[in-house]
Amino acid sequence: MAVFLPYFIWLRCVIVLDELCLPVAYASYSRKDLMSGIEDKKEQGQIDVNATDESTKMPSSEHQEEAVKKKYGGLMPKKPPLISKDHERAYFDSADWALGKQGVQKPKGPLEALRPKLQCYNKMSRQPDILFLEEWLKSRSGDPKRFSPKKSYPLSARAIIQAWAELRDSLQQPSFHQHHLQHLKSLINSQTSLHVADPQARLVLRILSSSKFSLPYESYPLFFRLLYIWVRKASKPTSDIIDSAMGVLSHLFSSQFDSANNPVFFSEGILLLGAFSFVPSLSEKSKTVCLDLLSRQLIEKCQILGSFTELLPDFLAGIGYALSSSVTVHCHRILNSLFEIWHKDDGPQGNIFLGLIVLHLFDWVMSNLINFQFLDKINVILQETFGSLKENYASFAVFMAAAGVLRVVNRSASSGVKLEILSTMRVSAVVWMEALTNDLVSGTLRFNNSGNDHKNRLLLQCVSLALARTGSFSGHSSLFVCLALALLTEIFPLPRLYKSVIEPSNAPLELKLNEVKEHLDNILFQEAGAITAIFCNQYVSADEENKNIVENLIWEYCREIYFGHRQVALVLKGKQDELLEGLEKIAESAFLMAVVFALAVTKHKLNSKFALEIQMEVSLRILVSFSCVEYFRHVRLPEYMETIRKVVATVNSNEHTCTSFLNSMPSYVDLTNGPDPKTKYLWSEDEVQTARILFYLRVIPTFIECLPINVFSNMVASTMFLYLEHPDGKVAQASHSLFVAFMSLGKESEKNDRVSLKEQLVFHYIQTSLLGYPLITPFEGMASGVVGVAQHLPAGSPATFYCIHSLVEKANQLCSEVFTHEVDAWKKRQGEPEPSKKLMDLLLRLIFLVDIQVLPNLMKQLPQLITALPRDAQNMVLNELYSLVADSEDVIRKPTLVSWLQSLSYLCTSATHQNAASKKSIGEDNLTLASIQDPLSSGRLTSQL
Repeated sequence: MAVFLPYFIWLRCVIVLDELCLPVAYASYSRKDLMSGIEDKKEQGQIDVNATDESTKMPSSEHQEEAVKKKYGGLMPKKPPLISKDHERAYFDSADWALGKQGVQKPKGPLEALRPKLQCYNKMSRQPDILFLEEWLKSRSGDPKRFSPKKSYPLSARAIIQAWAELRDSLQQPSFHQHHLQHLKSLINSQTSLHVADPQARLVLRILSSSKFSLPYESYPLFFRLLYIWVRKASKPTSDIIDSAMGVLSHLFSSQFDSANNPVFFSEGILLLGAFSFVPSLSEKSKTVCLDLLSRQLIEKCQILGSFTELLPDFLAGIGYALSSSVTVHCHRILNSLFEIWHKDDGPQGNIFLGLIVLHLFDWVMSNLINFQFLDKINVILQETFGSLKENYASFAVFMAAAGVLRVVNRSASSGVKLEILSTMRVSAVVWMEALTNDLVSGTLRFNNSGNDHKNRLLLQCVSLALARTGSFSGHSSLFVCLALALLTEIFPLPRLYKSVIEPSNAPLELKLNEVKEHLDNILFQEAGAITAIFCNQYVSADEENKNIVENLIWEYCREIYFGHRQVALVLKGKQDELLEGLEKIAESAFLMAVVFALAVTKHKLNSKFALEIQMEVSLRILVSFSCVEYFRHVRLPEYMETIRKVVATVNSNEHTCTSFLNSMPSYVDLTNGPDPKTKYLWSEDEVQTARILFYLRVIPTFIECLPINVFSNMVASTMFLYLEHPDGKVAQASHSLFVAFMSLGKESEKNDRVSLKEQLVFHYIQTSLLGYPLITPFEGMASGVVGVAQHLPAGSPATFYCIHSLVEKANQLCSEVFTHEVDAWKKRQGEPEPSKKLMDLLLRLIFLVDIQVLPNLMKQLPQLITALPRDAQNMVLNELYSLVADSEDVIRKPTLVSWLQSLSYLCTSATHQNAASKKSIGEDNLTLASIQDPLSSGRLTSQL
């Protein structure tokens, strides 16, 4: 690098001198230029070259500060930096900047005086973070795949110098070949780091206007881009260069060759013209000429864009620059082109991403106009855009433009800007947005055509996303209804997706999977949480009529996704799991929306302001809706629990409402038969239906006291017994809990009928529970049911005797199966006790729970069961019995149990002797040891009692 350094410095000087056409003795020119600068400052009072220390005294710092404050209205102006951010020196162009970054130190000489100083001439000329408006709009579009910002590839100093040298050679040859085009593309690819100086801008214009050779079609947009980079990065673009560029552009646009009709040529030309008109230092006349050419191109060739959606950010950025210009001429034409292009047959198709671009475009434009205090331009834009209804204007674009205006108003108001124009801007935007949504709601609810009309669907999407960007700004009910329709049909379009999956079609499932994936990545779905929050806030300010309309829409939507997802799950499970998983992700978000909305409804309506009938109706609808979406509840939500508590507290005091809730539960026939009779169906594998029934099983115990006997018998009992056999322990446990709740609660007036029903249900309950134990029936659920039978049936009930008898038989069966294969199975089992041991423990504890009339029967059957056990198992049971009796405080039962336990211990010992005598394989020593050991153990345990 050190070897080639002098050559690079010499070459840079030659390039500059050649481009500027400076005389050889350029030092004198520099001196003259510097002297003229001194004279200018002298006239401004900044420098007095004739002043001397004796004749003139410098004013004190206090006087200087006072004078400056008076001049600037009491505010000290912030001085702009005189050089670049590197705090060393300004750079001439990209090559000079690259050399500096590589550590090459260039001596400061006469050439340094010619380099432009990169100082900010006006802070409000453009937003500091937005150098290229089109790139910023792409980043705000919400669609990185379609509108991805251009990647920049920084070039080395050698490559930049070589590229400009090759372009200069094309004028001298004169010819423009492929390698020239390649160097041109390499410069454009380094857009972010590329610095184009005035001499290079003149070079571009000379190439574009040259008649000695013809340029390839694809080179024109690239040269336009170089000029665009120059005008956006230059600290103060030279007016004569812009005027020359206008002449070149006018000639190129008016020519009839094919490149003038190229979409890229058109979009880059609009972008460049808009950027020219946005230069603050440009004269009004030049800006008018620029806007005149731009507006003519918009009218004549706007349809060229057609389906080239990727070019729209450049096109819209050019319009944004033009609207931010200080000149109001042709504003009407420009706005017409912006809002009418979407309704043309050969124009681009609008979508939510382009709507977002329009929103942020107007945000940027109006912010600039406020910062520059271009109040006349603001009034013109407001009048043209929101002054009157224009049928050719695309409603989605106008709505998003109004949302952009609102964002500026909110931001300006919060930052302390006090302008009367802000109130006008807000009123104009809000009135127009309310009018658009009111028309949309009227047509949608009246004709129910939102799902088929692309314009209405797009406007719904824009309304929801605009409100998420601006926040609540109006309590108009039409906005609230629009948000509801957008949530149900655009953000969570589950009914439409279910229909496309279920209905037979020639489209492969891969296409439907891609549709679901695209929706999950869509910005609308990603903003669902913010939109739902705005939706619930709008609910509070809406009128009661529209509140009821939206509530009915939400509750009906919950029913639809229950039936739809149930069918889809049965079709796709095990075949298209990825598609089913994507649908469930959308449904989970829809569940969260329904829960948050239900909480807002309960807070508003479940109070004394509303009649009791209304509260009951609302509570009932919420419970039924929650049952439909229970399958999608995977986390514990505080909002969900709070809503459930409120609605259950309202419902459990009204018998009619409770009965209505049970009527909404699927019948036994519906539960056991699938939605499609032609398809094989197993009720226990229907997870969506099971989740709904589980919700009912958990809620019914909270108001079981209000249920009439016949309602429980006809609507609940069959479902409860069906789900006792469900393989999911959580579901079966809920069924057992419901049975216990029914056994323990009841009205005194219905005592006889309820007892009769209880006794009837016990027989079936015990049969079903023991039949599924231990594979299906959870022991804890069955144990709670048995305890409920023992405690809540009348004394001496036949159902209790049947329960005891069935338990003993089941325990005998399980013990026989276990000890046939392994005598010490109870000892070896680690962790969870063996099922037969659990059942034995339950029988032992029933001794203290059953009534006195049933106790003798239990004390009679237990010895038969215990004496049949192996000796080790007998000891374990006896020890457990001894502990239970010893700890008992029941003074009535305890004396009887002590005598019974002694007799049981004797029977166990006798049974052991008989078994030992019948086994000839046992020796006499072992038999004697067993006969001696057992009485000692028995006596020891008896003494503890």
